[in-house]
Amino acid sequence: MKKKILIINGHPYKESLNYAIADAYEKGALAKGAVVKRINIGELVFDLNLKFGYKKDMELEPDIKESIEKIKWADHVVFIYPLWWGSYPAIMKGFIDRVFLPKVAFDYDENNKRKMFFQDKSARIIVTMEQPVWYYKLICRSCATVQLKHITLNFCGIKKVRTTYFGSIGKMSEEKCKEILKITESIAQKEVRKLID
Repeated sequence: MKKKILIINGHPYKESLNYAIADAYEKGALAKGAVVKRINIGELVFDLNLKFGYKKDMELEPDIKESIEKIKWADHVVFIYPLWWGSYPAIMKGFIDRVFLPKVAFDYDENNKRKMFFQDKSARIIVTMEQPVWYYKLICRSCATVQLKHITLNFCGIKKVRTTYFGSIGKMSEEKCKEILKITESIAQKEVRKLID
């Protein structure tokens, strides 16, 4: 059976390196026979503000409904985003707030025990940043990765989460950018093989 991969691109700008990385991952996954779907968050139409918290349900816009169905469909979810002020872009945070909802990603039973609805999935996080990777890990303590991996994905049942960092991209040559895309394509191919195994 072909493996189903969802790529979620958190960068709002189409000409960004993140879009090219998403393209490279898709190319690599397709080359190994996976079925791939994409969500480019910046192209969606939705209110990123969870206006009522969890006290009252908001109406789900068509793009949010479709995004939820894509996440449910996927075997493997790939998050690609730039590091801005130590975290991911606001539109990606809003997307997570609107999509990873109670009764969608998790819930609680009558004994207040958490039920996790995404336990059958794995994930990859790919982060680009202006700073060196060592600085992000040592000084920032991988803050955005910890937030997404442990506080969001693990909480909803996605325990197998791998990470890739591309740092110092502001000073990066064209050759180095091409190298990043080749690395990403290779990562995708390897992950599809592991999913099949």
